[in-house]
Amino acid sequence: MEETPVEEGDTNKDVEIAPALIAVHPAEKSVAVAVGSDLRVFDLVGNCPVSLIDESGGSYHKDSIRTICYGSNGQLFVSAGDDKTVKIWSTESWRCIYNVGSEKRVSAAAISPNGMHVCFADKFGVIWVVDLDGGVDGNQPLVNKKAVSLLSHYCSIITSLEFSLDGRFLVSADRDFKIRVTTFPTKPVNEAHEIQSFCLGHTDFVSCIAFISKLECPHGFLISGSGDSTVRLWDILSGSLLATCEVGDKVELLESKEREGCHSAVTSICTITDGALVAVAIQSLHGIILLNCDLSNHTLSVVKVVSTSEETFIPTSLSSSFSTRYLWMVTGVSGLHNLGHASLARVKVISGFNKDNPNFTENELSILEDDAIPGGEKLLEKLQGGVTFDEKVFLAAAEAVKTAMSNLLTKKQYSTEKRDFRKRTRNDRKLKQG
Repeated sequence: MEETPVEEGDTNKDVEIAPALIAVHPAEKSVAVAVGSDLRVFDLVGNCPVSLIDESGGSYHKDSIRTICYGSNGQLFVSAGDDKTVKIWSTESWRCIYNVGSEKRVSAAAISPNGMHVCFADKFGVIWVVDLDGGVDGNQPLVNKKAVSLLSHYCSIITSLEFSLDGRFLVSADRDFKIRVTTFPTKPVNEAHEIQSFCLGHTDFVSCIAFISKLECPHGFLISGSGDSTVRLWDILSGSLLATCEVGDKVELLESKEREGCHSAVTSICTITDGALVAVAIQSLHGIILLNCDLSNHTLSVVKVVSTSEETFIPTSLSSSFSTRYLWMVTGVSGLHNLGHASLARVKVISGFNKDNPNFTENELSILEDDAIPGGEKLLEKLQGGVTFDEKVFLAAAEAVKTAMSNLLTKKQYSTEKRDFRKRTRNDRKLKQG
């Protein structure tokens, strides 16, 4: 998402790094990790690596992947990013069934709960919709699809995109502090959208959003994380702010040694045990913060800080399944050519969550050893690209993670001269292409 003197979203290829991402199948049948242009999937049911099938030829993605997600029914998986390509996969066959071109680099994506539409956002703040024409056939040949523009954030880079639990609303968050709730049309290709509300209150970029379910509220409640070091709870129908938790305050209470160069921007959030718990990743925290979400009383409160006790592990992405047995975490970056590695990823899992008993005791939570992680060494070999790594390399990678997250989320300010240069360069490129 970083701006440069050439084009919105472009970066220097020699130094660009992209944070690793993780996503878990809603029924915990598989887990996927993206680091750089690599997409790696492990089958948790068959306990084996997945071989992806993509008939477009060459590598699956030719540049950094910036978003991955499963559909709520687990049948579809989407990957997209800087190569301006959105790939839609069947999780039954792990075949790429739809290939969608984007005019600009892709920053976020979401799959409608009914599996009929995929939405994605590009670096100019435009949200596009893809109609999947009746569903999924995991064995169909690759189909090239065209996307139709749905709405725009007016040149503000969209950082996160989610459908409400009932599919009625599409919620988009951006780098200019806004969260927009849009009524998703019944026929989005042909019908106009309507703005339901704006959730306003964050004082810095909104980095991530997620939904919390409640039986009497079919669309769910929204939770958001931001560069202002807060996690907030919202009613999306009215845009009302229900609760705010200053997670940055908790980070500030850590020992000064741990706080050196500390940044407390929220980088990833994940709901656990149907939203009773919320896991929060902080830009420089070696672990996660667990929040208790009380929807009846509209409160968010810190329950526990779970430390990985490894200064090299700063989670860049979090994910969990509906079964809520585990919280999956990944740290890593791509583009570490000066360290002799194209990319690095490290996966960790926290166990002890119980869907039937969300009121756990703190002692029940534990970070699993590598051999106790579901899939064990076979999973780590696939998702990490190896089981063991040089600790010195990962120390450097940990610093690169901080840089990557800062560059990804912080909006750069340019002088008038540099802005004029960028405009001239873009115009020159357009003339050449013409």
